[in-house]
Amino acid sequence: MLTYSMSVSVDGFITDRAGGIGWTAPSEEQFLFHLAHTRQLGSCLLGRRLYETMLVWETDLSLRDNEPGAAFADVWSALPKVVFSRTLDRVQGNARLAQASVAAEVAAALDATDKDVEIGGAGLAGAAIELGLVDELLMFRNPVVLGGGTPFLPPVTADVALELVETRTFGSCVIYERYRRARR
Repeated sequence: MLTYSMSVSVDGFITDRAGGIGWTAPSEEQFLFHLAHTRQLGSCLLGRRLYETMLVWETDLSLRDNEPGAAFADVWSALPKVVFSRTLDRVQGNARLAQASVAAEVAAALDATDKDVEIGGAGLAGAAIELGLVDELLMFRNPVVLGGGTPFLPPVTADVALELVETRTFGSCVIYERYRRARR
């Protein structure tokens, strides 16, 4: 199954107007939820900006100062990653640059594991959504209105029917929503 998971504002943005994500810092409860979720993944497909944001988990030793941080760093470092970029000529850690189309890389990632594969980065996920490849949307809706920024979802040319299959409210008032694409 291909999933798209991001933190999002109430008005549907994953970054603020300046590209910032400071408002998405997870509570300890939410961090542990992310850790459990990431342990269940077989691989990740990432856009360049998300790859660069998450690379600190492989390079910044200070993030290993506590048990949950060290556990997440271990899980993230071991997870195979495919990075889509027009500007990078190399990547670090357990990652490789995409060499094929989004559809081909998604198919290869899904074929290589019996676990879920996650796709991240608005542009990359948008392309996969437009191609009908994303099976589930996982949103961590933060109690903030940004009024602009990078939208969680791209404009689409046809309706995408979804089923709400899970919700959870964290103590921080972040609401987790999991939607599955309705297959007709």
